[in-house]
Amino acid sequence: MPTRRRFLALAAALSATACNSRGRAVPPEESARPLELLILGGTGFIGPHLVRHAVARGHRVTIFTRGRRQAELPAGVVRLVGDRDGQLGALAGKRWDVVVDDSATRPAWVEQSTQLLKDQVGRYLFTSSTGVYYPYLQRGADESWPVRLEPTDPDDGSEAYGVAKARCEREVLQTFGERGLVVRPTYIVGPGDTTDRFPYWPVRLQRGGDVLAPGRRDDPVQLVDVRDLAEFMLKLLEDGRSGVYNVAGPREPLTMPQFLEAARAAVNPAARLVWVDDYAFLEAHGIVDAVPWVMLKGNDLGHMSARNDRAVAAGLRFRPLADTVRDTLAWWPTVPAERRDAPEFAIKPEQEAQALADWRARG
Repeated sequence: MPTRRRFLALAAALSATACNSRGRAVPPEESARPLELLILGGTGFIGPHLVRHAVARGHRVTIFTRGRRQAELPAGVVRLVGDRDGQLGALAGKRWDVVVDDSATRPAWVEQSTQLLKDQVGRYLFTSSTGVYYPYLQRGADESWPVRLEPTDPDDGSEAYGVAKARCEREVLQTFGERGLVVRPTYIVGPGDTTDRFPYWPVRLQRGGDVLAPGRRDDPVQLVDVRDLAEFMLKLLEDGRSGVYNVAGPREPLTMPQFLEAARAAVNPAARLVWVDDYAFLEAHGIVDAVPWVMLKGNDLGHMSARNDRAVAAGLRFRPLADTVRDTLAWWPTVPAERRDAPEFAIKPEQEAQALADWRARG
């Protein structure tokens, strides 16, 4: 079983390499000009990968956090402490070439940081979400689609999240104009995941036996490896780009069967997939999502089909899906035991067992 220190060393090495279009590792190239980079965040999920990749490319990195969560980052990273909600004093009077806003879900936080930093930084990159397109009533969302800035249903958490992110985007683009950047990732997965959504699949497939495979055979799924996202974000900054980019993978459309077959082959070919394609049956058993799959109906009808053409043209690359699955599985034993012992998986073992039994009973 790998230790946390050994895993972090491996992660640092992985973050210091890029992957070419065929998935082979290639050594990093130094940036044409080292950047002074400020990350608002830096110790969560995306942040450590971004920090390590930036340092590997010769940039100087400062992170701004509340100091409550620690992460093993390269030596030389400057750590500033404060709070997004009105305690930004540690940022005052300093200058950076670029800032990555990696921790904001509230428009008020972004308003405060953009107003403070508009004359102190060159470019401002905000990490948003494809959730701004919710409700997903059509497929094929691209960056030109309108986003909702006012909620219509106070009880719809997905709408509230999407509206908040859209308002954050507006603050950045209105304040920084052509110096503003927005990335809209789909489900972010890979080593270091702060949720238990995606880790379910490599852990479950490794356990083997009969594995409930939910969804219709043509259901599309989307995801992006956190390392591919971090590398693309830094490339946008290095290239001096502006505007909005959907960051959704893989490069070509992927269905749930294709995803699960690739994941199974990567970690346990002996696992047996039992396909359950009846939405009503799944819903009756409380199975409505298992990232990267979600039930595609109602407000989620057009989910999992965001266009990535613009990001690919700007240099977004995707490592092999098998690498993401295997690396997530290798990382999982390093998380705290209390989390591993009681994971918040979308499908519980007893829930799966009952659904499989009922499915077989249907014939």
